[in-house]
Amino acid sequence: MERQKAQVNKVQAQEGPSRGRFVAGLTVAVLLGTAVAGFAVARYDERPPWGTDIAYEGGYLQAVRIRKADRDGERTRALLAGECATMERQGMGGDRAVHDPEAWVDGCLDGAAGRQSRNQGFVR
Repeated sequence: MERQKAQVNKVQAQEGPSRGRFVAGLTVAVLLGTAVAGFAVARYDERPPWGTDIAYEGGYLQAVRIRKADRDGERTRALLAGECATMERQGMGGDRAVHDPEAWVDGCLDGAAGRQSRNQGFVR
């Protein structure tokens, strides 16, 4: 009887996988994570995956600020007539425009025209 209790206690003491299985599973998880990270770095390099959204919002916000400060509408008309592209070429878009200059100009034009940002809402 004592022997059976000792065996039951021994079996109940070990929970979870064996040490070998645990180490193997952990190794596989680390290798898989490294592969995914390597793929992401190779695919996007220095540009974040959401760089287009960053660029668009940067242009949109800059145009909205200019539009709000423009009392007579002259600067807003200039933005719509091509000043957005000129500003981006001159480097006035800043770090956000570097990710996707075309998206920055699109955002600038949408903000100058008073349209809602394309990044608003659940469905884009």
